[in-house]
Amino acid sequence: MNTLFPIGPASPEGFEYIPGFLSEDEEIGLYNEISKIELHNFNFQGFKANRKVASFGYDYSFENGSLTKGKDIPPAFNSLIEKVNNYRSIKPAEFAELLITEYPVGSVINWHRDAPPFDIIAGVSLMADCTFRLRPQDKAKQGRSSVISFPVKRRSLYVIQGPARTEWQHSITPVKQTRYSITLRTLRNI
Repeated sequence: MNTLFPIGPASPEGFEYIPGFLSEDEEIGLYNEISKIELHNFNFQGFKANRKVASFGYDYSFENGSLTKGKDIPPAFNSLIEKVNNYRSIKPAEFAELLITEYPVGSVINWHRDAPPFDIIAGVSLMADCTFRLRPQDKAKQGRSSVISFPVKRRSLYVIQGPARTEWQHSITPVKQTRYSITLRTLRNI
């Protein structure tokens, strides 16, 4: 496994990017497990997003701000959770949500911070690369020069916590190939 990849001197505190986190065999195994799961269109505040998802564990409702317990995280993803645990020392039981997302060609994620109840975010990229961007949450600090943009390669891991989680937003530019991601989230004060 490769070590932490610095994305530049202005990398926000609490953001880590680890290329080559998964092997090709691990990526294919996870993709095969995803292909067995029914994904549905993601609806955000009444709008259908151009991506499909499946959520396990706790799910956050953007409509009413509630957190509800859904289906258990499938055991097929235990090896990924354990691998993240081995890297970041996050106990498997601390992961409260596993979100699978399929991004068809051209889909994006606009600027955002993850839902308030969640704390540490760990994401892996599968089957295609994407361009990940970070910018300060504070509008007074936003501008072209404040955006950090870099490629997130397939089989990589990124972790967002601390100031990177609370003081920065992130987004993904339009993908050029169908991409999948698995996002693991812990809850605040779990």
